[in-house]
Amino acid sequence: MTSASLVAPSWKPLDRALPGRLFRAREPLPYLGTAWLLTFLPALALAALVGAVAGESAQPDFPLGSWTVFLLLVIFAPVAETLIMGSVLLVLRSFLPPVVAVALSSAGWGVAHSLQAPAWGLVIWWPFLIFSTAFLVWRERSLLLAFVMVSAMHALHNVVPALGLVLKS
Repeated sequence: MTSASLVAPSWKPLDRALPGRLFRAREPLPYLGTAWLLTFLPALALAALVGAVAGESAQPDFPLGSWTVFLLLVIFAPVAETLIMGSVLLVLRSFLPPVVAVALSSAGWGVAHSLQAPAWGLVIWWPFLIFSTAFLVWRERSLLLAFVMVSAMHALHNVVPALGLVLKS
């Protein structure tokens, strides 16, 4: 039996493109490790590609060297954005299948982040695809776990770039 065959049919075709572990709300620490790799590494590749094409407009302009910015990026943004994302996903799931809800959520976050830097949304949609998927998967266990897991995933995703901003100054 393959890992994809353990995934609920409602997740097709995402279950073919992503590791089966992402669709099972078990073992939080290994899940966070897998999710971090699935968000951070592809986002780095997308950022390099978009940066090569769009140049500086691909990145938002954050002040350097501020621990306040670090806390905003690693604590505040993950919590606030997970609250918003989760609320929207719960509404979307009331009338859409999970894959469609996840696609709309990640596209919406891409557009929202593009308002700050036009090409940034081309990078951000991917992490939010993983965050949105994880939220709905962990929601099956509990709403609180979904919120905590995705906030932690998002914080882990932001910690390296936030440290880079602080240390760059």
